[in-house]
Amino acid sequence: MPAKVVVLGGGVGGTLAANLLDKELGRDARVTVVDPTGMHVYQPGFLYVALGQANGRWLTRDERTLLRRGVGLAVERAVRIHPDAGTVQLERGGSLDYDYLVLSTGARLVPAQMPGLAEATHEFYSLEGAQRLREELARFRGGRIHVGIAGIPYKCPPAPVEFVFLLDEYLRKRGIRDRSSITLLSPLNRAFTIESASKVIQPMLTERGIELTTFFNVESVDPDARTITSLEGEKVESDLMVVVPPHRGQSVIGASALGDAGDWLPTDRNTLQVEGQERIFAMGDATNLPISKSGSTAHFEAPVVASRIASLIRGTAPKSNYGGRVMCFLETGNRKATVLRFDYERPPAPPQPNLLWHSAKWMFNRLYWSTVPQGRLPDRLPLPIPTGERQEG
Repeated sequence: MPAKVVVLGGGVGGTLAANLLDKELGRDARVTVVDPTGMHVYQPGFLYVALGQANGRWLTRDERTLLRRGVGLAVERAVRIHPDAGTVQLERGGSLDYDYLVLSTGARLVPAQMPGLAEATHEFYSLEGAQRLREELARFRGGRIHVGIAGIPYKCPPAPVEFVFLLDEYLRKRGIRDRSSITLLSPLNRAFTIESASKVIQPMLTERGIELTTFFNVESVDPDARTITSLEGEKVESDLMVVVPPHRGQSVIGASALGDAGDWLPTDRNTLQVEGQERIFAMGDATNLPISKSGSTAHFEAPVVASRIASLIRGTAPKSNYGGRVMCFLETGNRKATVLRFDYERPPAPPQPNLLWHSAKWMFNRLYWSTVPQGRLPDRLPLPIPTGERQEG
């Protein structure tokens, strides 16, 4: 009988892993993707929607159109995993048996964890949030703008930095930059999580007149006073507050007692097996790995997961390991970008931003649907990989 492989989450990692498994194993496996909406969302586009550079129509595709013919799709919400029984319980009462389970469930936004956050601030980490922010920016006529982060970890670490650079360009084109101030509130002692990238970024912030406040971990928001207060006790007044909401792993992880306190999956950094679970693998935003929560990460993890499961099904020793590889772009505005390429052992050495990398990112945005989900993008090509993983639920 064919082995049963269930993949939770129809994002970058889940779609790619399912297609690779079907291609590799054929009739030796029955692969099923479980996704609550059946729609695949290209999350890197949210940033451009917020700034009026794109609309939401090209960001979503029917997941069925991205899967190989042999892969099944269940448009259902998974509510609980029973590892001992090898089953996934579904919201509408059914269940799926599995021999191997892949968790590519992504991260969820939990703004309600911070009172006042949803009422007083904007975000671009969801399509709805990006559309609301676009409308607010269109009404904006000048004032104090603060961009902060309400908790670590969060998806796509470069995104807040990209946003302030692109916002600076946006306000200049509208002729209201001189009536506006932009401040990036960083929870760290630098602008970005990676020190080598910060060394490139911070002089550019200064050059653009973008202020940087370090060691500012957003703790509370006062909608009436329009203030943001940090854990460190600092308070700022703002006319427009853009805050990355707190993130958690998906609720199915917590309900199944597989995750840590944040519902992130404890995962082996090389094999991508969930700790203590020989037949369960995890990737992308869902893991607790000390690596970027991004679609790029899932893109490089998916072939490892597929290869290891294929080896186990065939009874051979798995040889493929994940080395922490990540590759993503960082937009710096004015038709320039740089690229971040790194792994567990080697930090990135980003080149100075230029038009070439900006053009490559836009080309990749257009090619994404016909390349990455089906595994058609060779790793050797110097193209960017999407920097946001699909949320499930």
